[in-house]
Amino acid sequence: MSQPDPVSLPFTAFTDVAALSARRSTRWRPGLAAHQGLALHNEVFASTRESAGCAAALALALDDAHCLPREAGDEAQDRRSVLWVQTREAARRVGRPYRAGLPQTLQGRVIHVLAEKAEDALFALEEGLRCRDLAFVLGEIAGNPKALDFTASRRLTLASERHGVPLFLVRLDAARDLSSARMRWEVASAPSPAPHWDQRAPGTPRWRGELFRARAHAPGEWVLGEEQGGLMARKPDEETGEAAANWAAGLRLRHPLRRA
Repeated sequence: MSQPDPVSLPFTAFTDVAALSARRSTRWRPGLAAHQGLALHNEVFASTRESAGCAAALALALDDAHCLPREAGDEAQDRRSVLWVQTREAARRVGRPYRAGLPQTLQGRVIHVLAEKAEDALFALEEGLRCRDLAFVLGEIAGNPKALDFTASRRLTLASERHGVPLFLVRLDAARDLSSARMRWEVASAPSPAPHWDQRAPGTPRWRGELFRARAHAPGEWVLGEEQGGLMARKPDEETGEAAANWAAGLRLRHPLRRA
């Protein structure tokens, strides 16, 4: 099959490619949804040994929700419900949502669905995406069930984009398979920063996130966490220096220097 001559291509073909290339060169960062819109179908791969998947998915979902501009007449705070769907196997591995441990803005808004099989969970997820009264939909499915093939993934993408309801599907102990998700993450737990007032107290949670596939962004790795009430993202090399400083501070606290 002969290749087309670039000279014969219309000028719009080059402008479209240039626009797509410029958009993909924009690195992902927290708050980007306010400028480029929502990535409505997201997947987060995580291991159940660390239980980092759902927490990171919630952090990403809340970052998108908080950064979207509010229209005239809207309430200052989004009070819409959140649909949380788990398969029974996923709940067995990571547990059910604990209301008191959720962010305060979500504690009275979660609708929890426990599905027996992956087919039931996918049905509940798709029905939730058709409801515009939901802020977002969160799902947890363990492994790589046959029901979650590319066709089922495509159905979720179309429902999410048609009705404008974001989906964050946590894939627990799953291999990277074919999917139509617009953004796909692999997350794992990362060391917490030392608290400012008490070096021995537990720090805020952090995750190491790899964005390995995105329709509108180049792949990359970040250390994600909470900072000043919002989502923070730093490059791993920047986090290494801070971790070393925290380790040195903790060491001095445990073994203070003795004066001669």
